Amino acid sequence: MNNNIKQIPYGISDFKQVLSENKYLVDKTMFFERMERAGNFLFLVRPRRFGKSLFLNMLEAYYDIEEKDNFQELFKGLYVAEHPTFNHNKYLVMHLDFSKVQGDIDHIADSLNDYMTLQCNLFALKYKKHYPEELTQLLQQCKTGSNKLNLLGDLGRMVGLKLYLIVDEYDNFTNDVLNVKGQQAYHELTHGTGIYRELFKKFKPMFDRIIMLGVAPITLDDLTSGYNIALNMTIDQRFNQMLGFSEDEMRQMIRYYKDAGAIKPEITEDSIIADIKPWYDNYCFAEDSFGTEPSMFNSDMVCYYMSTLITTGKKPKEMVDPNTKTDYKKLRNLIEIGNMTEERRQTIYEIVHTGYTISTINSYFPAESITDENNFISLLFYYGMLTIRGTLGAALKLGIPNNNVRIQYYTYLMQAFQQIHPTALSQLNVPFYQAAVEGHWRPMMDYILKAYHDTTAVRQLIEGERNLQGFMNAFLSLDPYYLVAPEMEFSHGYCDFFLLPNNTVYPMVAHSYILELKYLKTDASDAEAAQQWTEAVAQIKTYAADRKLQTMLHGTKLHLIVVQIKGYDVVKMEEIR
Repeated sequence: MNNNIKQIPYGISDFKQVLSENKYLVDKTMFFERMERAGNFLFLVRPRRFGKSLFLNMLEAYYDIEEKDNFQELFKGLYVAEHPTFNHNKYLVMHLDFSKVQGDIDHIADSLNDYMTLQCNLFALKYKKHYPEELTQLLQQCKTGSNKLNLLGDLGRMVGLKLYLIVDEYDNFTNDVLNVKGQQAYHELTHGTGIYRELFKKFKPMFDRIIMLGVAPITLDDLTSGYNIALNMTIDQRFNQMLGFSEDEMRQMIRYYKDAGAIKPEITEDSIIADIKPWYDNYCFAEDSFGTEPSMFNSDMVCYYMSTLITTGKKPKEMVDPNTKTDYKKLRNLIEIGNMTEERRQTIYEIVHTGYTISTINSYFPAESITDENNFISLLFYYGMLTIRGTLGAALKLGIPNNNVRIQYYTYLMQAFQQIHPTALSQLNVPFYQAAVEGHWRPMMDYILKAYHDTTAVRQLIEGERNLQGFMNAFLSLDPYYLVAPEMEFSHGYCDFFLLPNNTVYPMVAHSYILELKYLKTDASDAEAAQQWTEAVAQIKTYAADRKLQTMLHGTKLHLIVVQIKGYDVVKMEEIR
């Protein structure tokens, strides 16, 4: 393998570090000119781990007046090297990252003041030669970060300087306040004479251009009278592909490493795409982009996969980056804000059961309305927990984008079940193995269904068939030997669960399963039960005959399992032959 091969920039958000350490870079600089044409004051929301910080760091280098002499060296081979805009390297750039505002939430105002004081001092040090020589003395007389900001802006205007503001994670600590301290504390921070609101009021008159990125639009709405944004790029088709990787960009990356000999010859480009697509792809952020533009891959997850593949020669055993497994906490926080927990939990169960919901996306909304149903669904979209999968008249079909996100939903469900009735999940290790390798499926099903029966308090969460589906989803997602596909479409319908063999990681898997779950009302008659069973048997046989299914078995033996449940009790469970 070539020793000069570029490394994967996994976890790297410093543009110069990517260049100096010879790391692979997907070119997104063609969006710089689109941003300039779009307006001077821009705002964008994208899910976490979507390449926002690296993009902003690259943007800073592009507009920084101090990098003018380094322009060709920094951007050699990228789109803007051949198509520079008029404004490149013409600004003094202040780059704020509010995820760095640390400290006790009760003293967030002090933490924010300390952070702004430091950033203003560093800005003055970097651009000292562009200001009058009195800057240092005048800056020392300013006692707060806010005053220092005023000085830099007013003095800069006086001598004709052009200032560019980049804000990363603009909503980070305000969302922490909302989650931890509640709406009243959040209101005090962002309304009236709150320090955060006062800070934002200074931005627009001070800076010629502003770009702000975050993960939710809540704070912006609460601050609009102090900072009137010109363009929300979040659901604008022009910027749908600005962050994340398209399939073409993924294939270019794979070909680079294949040509360099970093990927084994037997691992093909198509096989890698087939591996990662169900896990990291399918994000669409603009209604007009659906069906007309490629969906986007989560860039961080792609880098995790590719880094493992290149350094070990094998794909990761866990397709979800272990560092992201705590992401389900953000879902839990969203659900538990305010006193609408039960209604939002019902929404989650419905999404897990069907895979989608029908709603609209609200561009802005204040914290006070975060518990509104549509706003909650909009937040799931902004957090990357839902994505655009189609339209229904004036509304959107918002679906779970991929397996990575689906597991976050399942993790939340499992945590909820475990709080109600703790279960020794480690005892499933052997039954999972028996089902996958030996074809003995009954111990696995017996254990899960007994846990379902014992968790009688789960009726407080949700009733009926959706309860059963959600419970099975959560437990089956723990099985490492299968990729669980709920509501898999086959000819003439959707099966409840298809356990797709994960034999690229576990080649010993010899058995696959279709599970059909039937729920009887507690007052159902024997005749109704018999009719339901007959229909279920006919259904599952139809699914098994589907040609598409045969291509997915990878040589494993298919088992057809029908389970009939009344209330919390198993009435009948058999393998259909």
